[in-house]
Amino acid sequence: MKRKVLALLTASMMVFGLVACGGDTTADSGNAGAQADAQAGADGGSGDLIKVGIINNDPNESGYRTANDKDMKEMFTEENGYEASFAYSLKNDEQITAAQKFIQDGVDYLLLSAADTAGWDSVLQDAQDAGIRVILFDRTIDADESLYEASIVSDMSKEGQTAVDWLASQGLDEYNVIHIQGVMGSAAQKGRSGALDEKVAAESNWNIVTQQTAEWNAEKAQQIVQSVIDSGTSFNVIYAENDDMAKGAVAALDKANISHGVGKDVIVMGFDCNKWALEELLAGNWNYDGQCNPFQASYIDEIIKKIENGETISEKTIIMDEKGFDASTITQEDVDTYGI
Repeated sequence: MKRKVLALLTASMMVFGLVACGGDTTADSGNAGAQADAQAGADGGSGDLIKVGIINNDPNESGYRTANDKDMKEMFTEENGYEASFAYSLKNDEQITAAQKFIQDGVDYLLLSAADTAGWDSVLQDAQDAGIRVILFDRTIDADESLYEASIVSDMSKEGQTAVDWLASQGLDEYNVIHIQGVMGSAAQKGRSGALDEKVAAESNWNIVTQQTAEWNAEKAQQIVQSVIDSGTSFNVIYAENDDMAKGAVAALDKANISHGVGKDVIVMGFDCNKWALEELLAGNWNYDGQCNPFQASYIDEIIKKIENGETISEKTIIMDEKGFDASTITQEDVDTYGI
């Protein structure tokens, strides 16, 4: 595909002052920097390949993210007509630096799963000025719709509302909730936190025992719950915004010999529907898991093909179909079908 003249002009103006984030480095969950690896085009020649720069969160963040990254890498290959480069970070500023680097490199498409919903207007405007098409996946951002072609996302607010509605249906006399949040400012955190915050504000028998971020990390979640246990504060619900944090929370419960799951002392809730998490529901050790669909690559591929064929993208936002699972009704077929 021919490079855009405007893209090259923009790139030449941006070379100085950019922090390089390219290279063949492997993702490492302990590295806070934006990590990038070139999947194709090592010799610099892409022929007629469509050049895409893909900015994602750290694939080691969770089972969901691992599945999401794998899906993207299986789709955006030379065999499928793409030259793809990847950059990873859980920090918005590092993702923005990676986006600037991809603009400098003259990609045809910038695919983005933003670490934070805010702060993207300027760099997306730069991409548009350079003739680069932007497609959002997995997470929404707070930016004008004119700055991107399409958004393939989960409805995080709906995920949170579905979970809170389920919890309310349990009919507890009092809800004393340990709320373990994901990375603050991310669409997933804001959506899954919002419904719970609204419920607690509206109902006198709903209380937040503690509300802290574990940044999607199991060990940090375990520490949060252990701290509450050590304080002697009473609680009967753990609302963890992903499965890994729910796992960490359960580790603290097990260490303290506190029962959890169906008919037990503590209700355990997670999100993402990892297969191992759904198996915990099936065994009655957890109570609820909210689905978050990680498989967006085929949707993006379809949109790119339409754009390349000169077709109009009629649907700006594509919402993934998702549901919540209850331990009392989940089946092995559900685990096999929806587990990631």
